[in-house]
Amino acid sequence: MAISTAGTLSKPGKMPVHSTSTPATACNVGSKLVKIPGSTCHGCYALKGNYRFGNVQKALRKRLDGITNPLWVDAMVFLILDTGEDYFRWHDSGDVQNLEHLVKIVNVCKMTPGVQHWLPTREYRTVKLYQKLHGQFPTNLVVRLSAHMVDSNPPIGYGLPTSTVVTDDSNRTCPAPTQGNKCLDCRACWTPTVPNVAYGLH
Repeated sequence: MAISTAGTLSKPGKMPVHSTSTPATACNVGSKLVKIPGSTCHGCYALKGNYRFGNVQKALRKRLDGITNPLWVDAMVFLILDTGEDYFRWHDSGDVQNLEHLVKIVNVCKMTPGVQHWLPTREYRTVKLYQKLHGQFPTNLVVRLSAHMVDSNPPIGYGLPTSTVVTDDSNRTCPAPTQGNKCLDCRACWTPTVPNVAYGLH
């Protein structure tokens, strides 16, 4: 029932835990940035490799379509709890669609208080609108705003942790490149007290 409503969870090889993903082509901001050289979306990994396979594209589309289902929140809660994991990542591909989608994600987080959630997003306006209408995000949800351009400063003015992409390896804080391109035991992205995570360009 849960899978028929929300689709299966994804399990990226780099990640130590499950995630969910939607088509990168459905990103609102990202679909514009992908056309801009020097942006963090230019050459998007989620438009290449395994993400292009027909069965993967079908799964991505099913997850996207499921968001509007009235049972989506309950389905996601079941799927996340069923993993037995303490951490969850939102969108290894894709992004928040609109305010309604973000509210639903927050509701899932509220219903899974024992799970630490990480939501990377470039949808600043939607995040700002949520903050205006609903206030702070739950403590078990780290909304981490992603910088739009490579080697640019992190977005400010939202009171939220951020992430950047850097070309100078000495400025990189993500350890994945030195440990087989895997998170392993690092949980910086899920940790609200880590103000910015700098990823290497890939």
